[in-house]
Amino acid sequence: MTDNGTLCVDFGRAAFGTLLVPPANSHPRDLLVVHLGEKLSETCRIDRNPPGTVRYIRIAQPCKTQRGPTRIIIPADKRNTGPAAIRMPSEIGEVYPFRYAEIENAIGIDPSSVRQIAVHYPFNDSASSFESSDTVLNSVWDLCKYSIKATSFCGIYVDGDRERIPYEGDAYINQLSHYCVDREYALARHTHEYLLRHPTWPTEWQLHSVLMAWADLMYTGDTTSIAAYYDDLCAKTLIDLARDDGLISTESEQCTRAFEERLHLYHSRYIFNHGLRDIVDWPPGSFTENGTGERDGHEMRPVNTVVNAFHYRALVIMSRIAAILGRAEDQDRFARQAARLQTAVNRLLFDRERGVFIDGEGSQHASLHSNMFAAAFGLIPSERRQSVVSFVKSRGMACSVYGSQYLLEAMYLNNESNYAFELITARHDRGWHHMLDAGSTITWEAWDHKYKHNLDWNHAWGAAPANIIPRFLMGIRPLEPGFRKTLIQPRPGPMKNARLTMPTPRGAVTASIDNRPGKPFVIEIDIPDSVTARVDLPLLGTNENTVIVDGKPRQATVDNEFLIIDSVEPGSHRLEMKRA
Repeated sequence: MTDNGTLCVDFGRAAFGTLLVPPANSHPRDLLVVHLGEKLSETCRIDRNPPGTVRYIRIAQPCKTQRGPTRIIIPADKRNTGPAAIRMPSEIGEVYPFRYAEIENAIGIDPSSVRQIAVHYPFNDSASSFESSDTVLNSVWDLCKYSIKATSFCGIYVDGDRERIPYEGDAYINQLSHYCVDREYALARHTHEYLLRHPTWPTEWQLHSVLMAWADLMYTGDTTSIAAYYDDLCAKTLIDLARDDGLISTESEQCTRAFEERLHLYHSRYIFNHGLRDIVDWPPGSFTENGTGERDGHEMRPVNTVVNAFHYRALVIMSRIAAILGRAEDQDRFARQAARLQTAVNRLLFDRERGVFIDGEGSQHASLHSNMFAAAFGLIPSERRQSVVSFVKSRGMACSVYGSQYLLEAMYLNNESNYAFELITARHDRGWHHMLDAGSTITWEAWDHKYKHNLDWNHAWGAAPANIIPRFLMGIRPLEPGFRKTLIQPRPGPMKNARLTMPTPRGAVTASIDNRPGKPFVIEIDIPDSVTARVDLPLLGTNENTVIVDGKPRQATVDNEFLIIDSVEPGSHRLEMKRA
């Protein structure tokens, strides 16, 4: 309580919701004045003028009764209740993101009875867990896991509180992360199917719909959605824009209004006055320092390397979807087109002298994005991997929080787990711990205000570690739809030990790692019924191909990075491998 009778409350974490204020034991009042916000000022009061679109609001509300508590009514904001926004259900009412509350003239109010009413989609906090020897990593996990829960308030994945609009790029990161922190699949499917019919404008966002369909299939094992929306998914690959060599461009003659309408681009909620446009990453403009954006100087050419990398990935996935649905002709068509495109990208969009992918046809510039997306999506021939990966590492985190999803995937998939770990646990202003240091409890839209002046503090597309830690650092991913077979492929880097519980439709998979220097590498796993596993142990310099499984030696298959033990049966197992 302050000297002037204002009650200040910290609820520990920001949440979307409202405030419940108990009646005063004395000094009855006709008007209740409250302040809600996400950020504190230097005086440890709610920041009344926060930067960007960090939230603060003052609400003056009549007290209807002095007998029971008063629920604060959040006014509608025209910025997030427009034609494309997702509205809150009337039975719930409007919500606001806040961690802190101040109640004026609060004498006689019991502070312990003031309540934050949080609104979120049903969430099982105990469905997943992660703990390791690295305290920064643990904090990042907690931040990102909670972000998925807190930002589910609309019942569909939205891009934060400023717009409350679903976007495919945001939704894909949200989807993967939600799968890894809770045993919940309906919300992701609902969002994905909504976006198929109500897409947004970026070219790569159309291609994300194919990635979302594949993730839905692999994590649920249910073909209902891919069968129902098969024709839409075929169109979303953008295969109809392909030149003879396989490369695509949204500036080609094929990209007509009729083509865009087949993508459902001009739907009833479409608020943009243009058709498809390439995005790459957050664009240059007035919202970023010096107007540079987060594209690492990417040169936007008609034939764009990043767009074609996404196109390649969508073709590969669509071939697999066609195979699962028994569409052999389409399976072959998409596979042949993917091979044609891979050849063209490596012939026309790769600078052999520098050993890097350029930004597009006719470009001389090479951005982080052109190279990290190629690395993440399997476009690089083995003989070019080293030069591309070296270039990617030289650029650091020269991308947005959205781009970090693919940068981290690229590094883990190309045997750079130490570098990926360094990025996740960074303490500078392009890292997740910086958000915590600033006082946020939900991930941000951008790394810092100087990188995006209008950023918000409640954006799930900034929560990539919620899926990167389980899927790549601990290495648990479905090998067959619905986790009939799971991959357990830890890439611990410098982490000494860790334990993860990962939800699946068939039950939780757990993995506990002992990676102490000078000791054998040990992983203890528990696999649910009706699931088999392939366990890949990092080589760690060893020349042996024997793994001790449940106390008995077993011959492993050796590849460039792992000792592979296949067909591990359900139950609890201990695998041990000697170091070099």
